[in-house]
Amino acid sequence: MEIVQKAPAKINLSLDALYQHRDGAHEWEMVMTSVDLADYVHISPSSRLSVSTDSGFLPEDPRNLAYQAALVLQRAAGVHQGAKIRLEKHIPVAAGLGGGSSDAAAVLRGLNQLWGLNWPLERLAKIGLAVDSDVPYCVYSRTALVTGKGEIVTPLDRRPDCWVVLAKPRVSVSTQSILRAIDYEQTVPHPDTPKVVAGIKQGDLPLMISGMANSLQPVTAAKHPEILALQQRLVRFGADHAQMSGSGPTVFGVCRKRSRAHRVYNSMKGFCREVYLVRPLQ
Repeated sequence: MEIVQKAPAKINLSLDALYQHRDGAHEWEMVMTSVDLADYVHISPSSRLSVSTDSGFLPEDPRNLAYQAALVLQRAAGVHQGAKIRLEKHIPVAAGLGGGSSDAAAVLRGLNQLWGLNWPLERLAKIGLAVDSDVPYCVYSRTALVTGKGEIVTPLDRRPDCWVVLAKPRVSVSTQSILRAIDYEQTVPHPDTPKVVAGIKQGDLPLMISGMANSLQPVTAAKHPEILALQQRLVRFGADHAQMSGSGPTVFGVCRKRSRAHRVYNSMKGFCREVYLVRPLQ
């Protein structure tokens, strides 16, 4: 028996890093949505845990978030079974699109089924925080307001009605290095998160866009100025709004119409090797 779980990429419609807790964790206020670019996680029974991937950029040991998720669930549930986990990668690695976290969340859902635990998603999301702050959201993979250290996930009833063009420059970013570089005393752009949420709930795309921003973008763009160049190109080619996702370096452009998104996508392909045309899932 093999269980296959879809692991969608996520983008941050808004991302606000508010402050840092004494334990080093950051306090977040984010609106996230998942898009139809996805990895696939194949899980089958085994006497021991193992992880393999078709990507040459990822470790296949406990450094891998999918491996960590399996260990966390195994220990939390007191399970002595193992599993063979194979990651079929389509989401770019170290791109700000949550690929590793989404894989980890898919492992939690898949092993929950394989091991017959029947835990609710809320319980899986709670233990997922031990792996990464994005895992609780990725357990649900639906448009949501995410607060706290990432553990408070409030699903929103609607999804943004738009098309999205993703553009990843030829650099990879370590999230931890970006988080270490945050200066909370520095003035950075903050999203108007209530506007983003209201726009989604009301199906008002201009209202949603008017509140969007990513407070980590200046930190990453200072190290990788090509992020700003991609953002400017996306807008110049017709996107209604463009910003960085997560800790970067992927930049995404939001388009109201499919025809406009296709034009932006085709234009960006001439300047960026990794470009994707996607839609929010739900």
